[in-house]
Amino acid sequence: MRLHIDYSKPFNLFCAFLIAAINISGCSFSESSESISDSTSSIFSSPSSLSGKDKKYQNDIADYTMAYVKSSPSSANYDSFQKGLSDIAADAGITDCCQDPLTLKGIGKGLKKADVEGVAYDTYKKNFAGNDAKKMESIQDGYDSEE
Repeated sequence: MRLHIDYSKPFNLFCAFLIAAINISGCSFSESSESISDSTSSIFSSPSSLSGKDKKYQNDIADYTMAYVKSSPSSANYDSFQKGLSDIAADAGITDCCQDPLTLKGIGKGLKKADVEGVAYDTYKKNFAGNDAKKMESIQDGYDSEE
């Protein structure tokens, strides 16, 4: 079967060029989007993809949280905890640690390191997250990732 296009009509010529352009750009876009998709899925699927600086920061937050929880009386002062977090974050160049996922996951890791479980864990998580569901989820992610 042979396709015959009458190039004497401008509309047919325009359509032929348009179809060719779509086919050419469609292939390169498809290949590019696949490689971007492969790259991003490997980044998000691997918790070890954190940079050395980020790992150190998260570990510092985890260690601080563990020490705070283990040394605090039952009526913990969350303002002093927040102050300590802010100091560690400032040293790492993080300005809003209370919104930072690395901070929140570090808190979760610290709670796990401190062997906090059950009602005590739920209480700390709610208080450290200010009852914010997204923050509690990040703390839970950190808790779950600590072995």
